[in-house]
Amino acid sequence: MAETSSLRAALIIPALNEEAVIGRTLARVPPGLYEAILVADNGSTDGTAEAARAAGATVVHEPERGYGAACLKAMAHLPPEIDVVVFMDADSSDNPAEAPRLLAPIAEGRADLVIGSRTLGEAEPGALLPHQRFGNALATFLIRILYGHRYTDLGPFRAIRAEALARIGMRDRNYGWTIEMQVKAVQHGLRVEEVPVSYAKRIGVSKVSGNAKASVRAGVKILWTVFRLAWLR
Repeated sequence: MAETSSLRAALIIPALNEEAVIGRTLARVPPGLYEAILVADNGSTDGTAEAARAAGATVVHEPERGYGAACLKAMAHLPPEIDVVVFMDADSSDNPAEAPRLLAPIAEGRADLVIGSRTLGEAEPGALLPHQRFGNALATFLIRILYGHRYTDLGPFRAIRAEALARIGMRDRNYGWTIEMQVKAVQHGLRVEEVPVSYAKRIGVSKVSGNAKASVRAGVKILWTVFRLAWLR
């Protein structure tokens, strides 16, 4: 694996009511890997922000609920010297120790965007629910048909060059964030790779996959984003 220490990387973790787990998630981050660790508190009503600060993260606040809104707020607070931005979830489903897998293709000059694929890796039984697997398969199939690129997953654990992130102009403020990035990466000619990552059952109840209404909204938004970007093209 390539030496990643030459990359000035930052980690962004959007978080909503993750007081019980954010400290554990941050404790598993490899020491010295990141120049900055930003937790985007997305209007939490518990002690998420305090727990994140206690674990050494910088906390930014985005009261507007939405995964994309939280990510965009954190991006606005990135140090200017950052080369690569890593995104991951707060709920301990992603393994922070696997981040060097995402950074290696970028450090080696082969990729601008690296997706951590739960499909290529190992998902703990029950971590990826049937409707998540179906939604992933449908969305990646549509990307292949409409854009000619074969993805295996819309996993939240990902790394992207900072200049590429600025160039693609992310806009989505909620459920369409991950697929917008992947579609725009293809549209802008970014070099994209996927690497296998592990995926564990989250601690606590998911705000999306654990909620039927939210799951439907997320699925509709993901499909709408795919077709909207194709139409704009």
